[in-house]
Amino acid sequence: MRQYLTVWRLPSAPVLLVAGFAGRLPSAMVPLALLLLVQQQTGSYAVAGLASATYGIAMAVMAPVLGRLADRRGARVILLVQSVTYPLLLLALAAVVLTSTSTPAVLGASAAAGMSTPLVSGTVRALWSRVDPAVRPTAYALDATTTELVFVAGPTTVATLTLLASPVAAIAVAGVLTVVGTLGIASSGAMRAWQPAVPVQRSLFATVRVPGMPRVLVSGTALMLGFGAIEVAVPAFADAAGSPGLSGVLLATWSLGSVAGGLWFGARVLSASLPRLYRWGLLGTTIGMLPLAAVSSPLLLGALLFLGGTAIAPTLTVQSSLVGSIAPADATTEAFTWLSTIAFGASAVGAALGGALVETTYGVGGALVLATGAAALAVVVTLLPGRRVPVSAVRETVAA
Repeated sequence: MRQYLTVWRLPSAPVLLVAGFAGRLPSAMVPLALLLLVQQQTGSYAVAGLASATYGIAMAVMAPVLGRLADRRGARVILLVQSVTYPLLLLALAAVVLTSTSTPAVLGASAAAGMSTPLVSGTVRALWSRVDPAVRPTAYALDATTTELVFVAGPTTVATLTLLASPVAAIAVAGVLTVVGTLGIASSGAMRAWQPAVPVQRSLFATVRVPGMPRVLVSGTALMLGFGAIEVAVPAFADAAGSPGLSGVLLATWSLGSVAGGLWFGARVLSASLPRLYRWGLLGTTIGMLPLAAVSSPLLLGALLFLGGTAIAPTLTVQSSLVGSIAPADATTEAFTWLSTIAFGASAVGAALGGALVETTYGVGGALVLATGAAALAVVVTLLPGRRVPVSAVRETVAA
């Protein structure tokens, strides 16, 4: 644990971890709360998945633009504005779902809320990329593990609030957490010391085309699409089993497995190259998904989700290390924002596809097979020929 204590003692590290945790919680709460609320109001998982997908895609469209602006002007002002607009638009979204029977109105409100999603993940990861290279891999591992804790606390909080009150209460709490998290990051010493990069004329997609980035982003897209399908399949599984309240518990168990794997991985010193570690991580995640579609017991599903989840945080840690090592110095936030964008966007699309499959004859099993196939596709992408990752990234090791 000495490596983690070293990171904790870095200037602003406690603020980045705690405020980053609070600021990221809505990303794990709102999609599930929105899914449950829309399904509750409409009786359709397909419409609920579509609303969640619209939310994620809207965020995906807007986030890279904001990430580029943050690199050039600083992220502080952006976070301060979002700390006000996002909670208000979340409340507006809840009001529309509750009072309107119009699907276009629900989708429009979902899009508006998604576009205002705070730039928390990209900003925090960009700040971690500025710490001492000797502890940076451990910082990324701790960040990935903290993010997974978000997906333990988020679904559990939504499930609890839904049981005690309604999904609207979960959306309201997400709005409060947004204010706490974004203001904490915006007022941190690390943010005040942020020096905007010297502007470099480059096209909007120049960062995406940096050698190594396309492979990471495309494989990450496939992986997160699979995760999105699971996030819809699990609530549908719990509902079919007659225990809808188990959905949050099962998803939290999945993330707990990831937390366990992330803590183990972050304390290791591994000499393999980042691309190779990334490929093995994706393969491990795929193997963990393989048996899910054949399960009929909630208890067994929970056990398998925990075991399969142990590969997730290590894979995401290596993914962050890869992006941090290949991103241009003047576009670090933008690069990490693209990573967050594909995570939420692809996950939302996976949720929409999973929701559609759940309502066909393929059912929950079809959504879980889709998830496994998407993860397998991510592995295949890393094996395809293409432009090589820079030598510095290939030789870098994950060490703590």
